[in-house]
Amino acid sequence: CQYVPKNLLFQLLGLSIATLTTVTHYGLHFTVISNISLESNSYRVIHHAAFYFGICLSMTLVLAALLSSAATVRESQCLTAMGFFCFALAFCGLIPAACWRYTHSTEVEDSMMDMYDLVYEEVRRNTSTVRRQELTAIHEAFLCCGKHSPLGDTANIERKTCPSSQVHDAGQDCLKQIQDFLKKHMDFVSTLLGVTIGFTVYGMILTSFLWFSIHFSSNLDRKGKYILR
Repeated sequence: CQYVPKNLLFQLLGLSIATLTTVTHYGLHFTVISNISLESNSYRVIHHAAFYFGICLSMTLVLAALLSSAATVRESQCLTAMGFFCFALAFCGLIPAACWRYTHSTEVEDSMMDMYDLVYEEVRRNTSTVRRQELTAIHEAFLCCGKHSPLGDTANIERKTCPSSQVHDAGQDCLKQIQDFLKKHMDFVSTLLGVTIGFTVYGMILTSFLWFSIHFSSNLDRKGKYILR
């Protein structure tokens, strides 16, 4: 049966989502912003929500693939129906996630840059030594150096908080660097979402076909048989 090898694709897809989710949640670029986010900033909420959603989605896809494989081997209508339910559940979660991605495409980017602006301005006003350490951590994570400020007087800040390998004249503007990094990451997330939606629909079609195949074959096996009473 060719259905079992196809289920391996769903398992690999689920593992890919789990890997991307883990990298996004524990990656240096994201944790350095999450650790300094304020409660009023939406980034921390999005950061945790994306992690739990990604883990649940990957587990649902892997479970659907395992149930479908077991249903194929055992020719069980019950297991097939459970596999279809898991695919449908994943699809119902993916559609709102894809809609949120395109309707709130700049929310993550704006919240991260807002936090950088906040830390940068507090360091410029010399209000906190902790903020200076946080700004240094951001510069080291994104390999950038300061930003173009209309207020001027930024050389002193950048000299104290930028990595030694970064020269201000050749260094990357941090707001631009954050924007470019997130664009690449979110493009990859969008691609994975689209592929997952396509495979989820494909999985629902396959499990439906499998359920009807098992159902009609079991009915055909009963025809022509006599039961002695």
